[in-house]
Amino acid sequence: MTTTAHPAPLSAPPAPLRIAIAGLGTVGVGVIRLLATNHDLVAARAGRAIEVVAVSARERSRNRGIEIGGYGWEDDMTALGRREDVDVVVELVGGSDGPALALSRAALAQGKGLVTANKAMIAHHGLALAELAEAQAAPLKFEAAVAGGIPVVKGLREGTSANALSKVYGILNGTCNYILSEMEATGADFSETLAAAQRLGYAEADPTFDIEGIDAAHKLAILSAIGFGARIDFAAVDTRGITQVRAADIAQADALGFVIRLIGEADVEGVGESARLLQRVRPCLVSKDHPLASVDGPTNAVVAEGNFSGRLLFQGAGAGDGPTASAVVADLIDIARSAVGAPFSIPVAQLAALPPAEPGHRTERTYLRFTVNDRPGVLAEITAAMRDADVSIESLIQQGRANDGGEVLVAMVTHEGREANVTRALHLLDGSDSLTGDPLVLPILPK
Repeated sequence: MTTTAHPAPLSAPPAPLRIAIAGLGTVGVGVIRLLATNHDLVAARAGRAIEVVAVSARERSRNRGIEIGGYGWEDDMTALGRREDVDVVVELVGGSDGPALALSRAALAQGKGLVTANKAMIAHHGLALAELAEAQAAPLKFEAAVAGGIPVVKGLREGTSANALSKVYGILNGTCNYILSEMEATGADFSETLAAAQRLGYAEADPTFDIEGIDAAHKLAILSAIGFGARIDFAAVDTRGITQVRAADIAQADALGFVIRLIGEADVEGVGESARLLQRVRPCLVSKDHPLASVDGPTNAVVAEGNFSGRLLFQGAGAGDGPTASAVVADLIDIARSAVGAPFSIPVAQLAALPPAEPGHRTERTYLRFTVNDRPGVLAEITAAMRDADVSIESLIQQGRANDGGEVLVAMVTHEGREANVTRALHLLDGSDSLTGDPLVLPILPK
């Protein structure tokens, strides 16, 4: 008896992952271009094709340099979350509330995946969105919300998942980093450098979120939640920007062997019920031999210190259409592979509500700069306040006239001491008619 072998039936290729994009600015257009340029590569790595089926933006007829006529269009972007032909919504509109939040809620409520680059929305509403995503068994991904194309969210959520992190810190805002490194290179003052950054497109017309540290604080709150298993708490981030930094401070830092960088830092002190979370964004002096000192221009860098991994450095482009689009598509590939996981590393119900830490007992060296009237007794008044607050002075420099109004700059570096002592010394000087402006306080970042 002869039998005939029949070939096994060919299985149908997996269905594409169908996405809708809200927001067709530089990043949204970048996502479409990336998916078109790397279509086969993305499909191979995702295990199936990723296809754009619908879009929404403020102006339909605007020339964006790409053809969008083949996609479905929705004037009301929240309708993207209700479309039956959409599996994942990509939110690239921005803003902590308003249409972006309405769209995100609508998409997750329908059980659709959500990918967003919106750090403000995640910092303010990330927990509620994560709870909704978990309830609907829908993926929520936001790699592009922190540090552009650097895979730091994935790095903390997955790469360091076996570690207890002691600290997460870094340069989280490219605009501030560009301004500070340009001040180093040119010797120009802050306002002049900011104006140049705006002309070149490195700073927004309204740069407040960047230069006041708010953008960095949004990102730090997200990293803290992922890195420490904590409930996200943006309101608890102690935030200072770079608007007080002068060219004279940059020059003095250089002479002392430092550069100035805006640093976001977070760590947990204590364990169990006594655990407290410290989160703060502030300009710091960074030793020239520290890994962050060489990070210049609009670059971001994040350091994570794990108990088994040791110090890890994530560095790269913190913004831009290409790097941010790359992070968005990386999230889409994860969803296509069904490799999702909890948005903040562990389920929302298991995230710890960590009260803010009080940093006064911590010790550090500090750079202090005072703008004072040029008259006898001023130095004695400042040093007396330091003495009465138990602040030990390592070096003191009178830098000459700050302007034609008779003001001079006085700078000092303290020995390592309690932060509360420096705060008390400044309180003793508060209201002094010798000081013509608020003192600049720059902690020295430990190596």
